[in-house]
Amino acid sequence: MSEPKGLRLLVGYSPDDRGEDALALAALVARTAKAAVTVANVHPPAWPARGPASVDAEWVAYLREQSQAAVARAAARLAELKVPERNVTLVVHTHRGSGRGLLEVAGQAGADLIVAGSAPRGRRGRIAIGSTADQLLHGSPVPVLLAPRGYAEEAPQRFERLTVAYWRRRDVEVPLTAATGLAASLGLPVRLLTLVLRPAGLTGKFRGAEEVVRRQCAQAERDLEHAAGLVGPGLEVETEIAVGSGTAKTLGGVGLLPGEVLACMSSHDGPLRKVFLGESSGKIVRAAGCPVLVLPRGPRGPGPDRDRADRS
Repeated sequence: MSEPKGLRLLVGYSPDDRGEDALALAALVARTAKAAVTVANVHPPAWPARGPASVDAEWVAYLREQSQAAVARAAARLAELKVPERNVTLVVHTHRGSGRGLLEVAGQAGADLIVAGSAPRGRRGRIAIGSTADQLLHGSPVPVLLAPRGYAEEAPQRFERLTVAYWRRRDVEVPLTAATGLAASLGLPVRLLTLVLRPAGLTGKFRGAEEVVRRQCAQAERDLEHAAGLVGPGLEVETEIAVGSGTAKTLGGVGLLPGEVLACMSSHDGPLRKVFLGESSGKIVRAAGCPVLVLPRGPRGPGPDRDRADRS
């Protein structure tokens, strides 16, 4: 039976809580968008044999057997999560780096989106970037969707909105199009959100401090109006400006729906058309209380960059 047309997901799976979180998020995307899902487990290659060759062969067979058991478990879980079996492909792949291995599988599978879980050390409900996610976030050619720790236990029944953390720059059109394209696939309204952060040391005692913030907000309003005009027809769009001191505190004051997804852009100092997590986007990823979509960088077009030094 042929696989469905449309969105193609790759989910990196390991038989632990991180894998279950990624699987729950991928299943929700798959059900909503009727997407094809490739589940991949990446295992390391065997070490060079120091004894009889049969020992090395046995170790390779063991690693592969464990990976096959892992993806079989994932397939059973996806069936429980109401993802049709005909839409699921299972892959066992060998690579020393699990994230880099997933990138190889993504290329082979023609994936449009990679879904991964958080490192186990992270705070519940937040995203912690482990080695696998770090490799994905510094080189993926397609968007990466990260599940917060514990997502499988508290996954919503449906997505409700896609919020795009937006600041105007010359390479914004491609990632914005990618974000709104996913929103269209999922049938979601879009919120364009700009965080206006008070510069460190700028307090109320400084004459004109609030005037500086007011001007930043006025510019943000113009930038958001421009961005809303770039969103394709048929999507409901709203804009919002949040003012505060520090990314985590300011983002924490922004209302999130239970089925929210937050999208952020890659650093525009990173490779063209690749995901590359910069300082500001990294702060957003770690502060978010919902799944986060990290978008590849687009080519620069004409027009100004806003606060480049702070935003990349």
